[in-house]
Amino acid sequence: MKRIIFIVFFTIPFICSADIFLPNTYYQICFTPDTNCTAKIVGAIKKAKRSILVQAYSFTSRPIIKALALAKYRGIDVRILLDKSLIINGSQYYSPIPYFQKQNIWIRIDYLPVVAHNKVMIIDDNTVITGSFNFTRAAQRDNTENVLIIHDSKLARKYTDNWYERAKQSISVQEAIKRLL
Repeated sequence: MKRIIFIVFFTIPFICSADIFLPNTYYQICFTPDTNCTAKIVGAIKKAKRSILVQAYSFTSRPIIKALALAKYRGIDVRILLDKSLIINGSQYYSPIPYFQKQNIWIRIDYLPVVAHNKVMIIDDNTVITGSFNFTRAAQRDNTENVLIIHDSKLARKYTDNWYERAKQSISVQEAIKRLL
């Protein structure tokens, strides 16, 4: 019996682990509220040369919103997938959707899941920003959150593939408004 328990508990970490090993990966870690993670995210956006893909649940951080708009202005391909709560709760909470639309930023609503709870940016097919940090003022000022910025093209490819899969299943803002309101 002890042997079975040992085997089960010994193999679980290997069964549940990711299938990517990143030996030479450069990464940065940031924790709020003690560190300005918003500034680190904005800094990464400013370094973008070609593309920024975003998946967001909540989005009220004006510095991040502005940085994405400026990236678009610089000619960066900015594409954003948002959770439908930004449509449903748009009148109650600040929503960046009208601003992004004015900037001609590609926006879709990840409509099918109950909650599209991702907090991800993929920059230039090489950098992934993820963690518990919603792109909000509260995440920076009020909450304890984490941000992980990973510079690795193999990992970025996996996130990019997932982003495009979610994009295929998403709908336009106008269609989301029709369905939800």
